[in-house]
Amino acid sequence: MELNKIKPAGGAKHAKRRVGRGIGSGLGKTAGRGHKGQGSRAGGYHKVGFEGGQMPLQRRLPKRGFKSAQLKYNGEVTLADLEALGADEVDLLTLKAAGLVRELIKHVKVIKSGELTRKVALKGILATAGAKAVIEAAGGSVEAVVAAKPAGKLVAKAKA
Repeated sequence: MELNKIKPAGGAKHAKRRVGRGIGSGLGKTAGRGHKGQGSRAGGYHKVGFEGGQMPLQRRLPKRGFKSAQLKYNGEVTLADLEALGADEVDLLTLKAAGLVRELIKHVKVIKSGELTRKVALKGILATAGAKAVIEAAGGSVEAVVAAKPAGKLVAKAKA
């Protein structure tokens, strides 16, 4: 193969249609633009979703739902992932180093999907009820991080 002999596949390229070149071409006079209106004019343009002044569909429909921006910090790992990982103690840094969760992730939860036959100790990682049961049945443990209570108002002690 030589660079000067490379050609596109047959039928891949075709000539651009020449419009406005007489009545016999089938695309003469208005050149396929029809008569009058915005689309026939040079520079005729409307933005995507524009419906000629009618309220566009995306504005007629009600707004629904909410997606939290915090979701990008949450990740999940399956039991099958833990089995393949091969580490006895698993924490967030271990999962990031193995490439099981992205660097942005702050909170990880283990879900019950796949099998786990070895002993695994989870530190600072949450697990669903089913996943926790499987991990403990295999001789492992789940040690979740307990969040500190937020500072609230001081309550006066009752005098005894």
